[in-house]
Amino acid sequence: MEGSEVRGLLQPLLLLLIIERPGHGYDLIERLDRLGAGGVEPGQVYRVLRGLEREGLVVSSWIPPASGPARRRYEPTAEGFAALEARMARLARLGAVLDSCLTRWDEAVKGGRDGAVAGGARAPDDSGACAGR
Repeated sequence: MEGSEVRGLLQPLLLLLIIERPGHGYDLIERLDRLGAGGVEPGQVYRVLRGLEREGLVVSSWIPPASGPARRRYEPTAEGFAALEARMARLARLGAVLDSCLTRWDEAVKGGRDGAVAGGARAPDDSGACAGR
């Protein structure tokens, strides 16, 4: 996913990564990339982390490494865990909508051209948005 596509999901993604294993900003950016959510501007990640801390969803402390500068390590709070649990329920519903949309796309593309109109487009149906009604 591109950075701009991930921006609205940064809060739950970062909370999840921090709950899995507390870490510092650069570590979290690398883990976002491995999660498939790379390409996010580091400044955006740090703004979200500061917001999570202001909201009481994470706490941070400065950890001096064996060498190099100290790094701010982010750890989850009980409130952060509860917030992520609630957000995951909403994301599961969004996932179902996206799955439905992708299934309909596959059917539209692979299901033949019986609904084709001029220019190769398919005729609209009355079943609503991607998720149906």
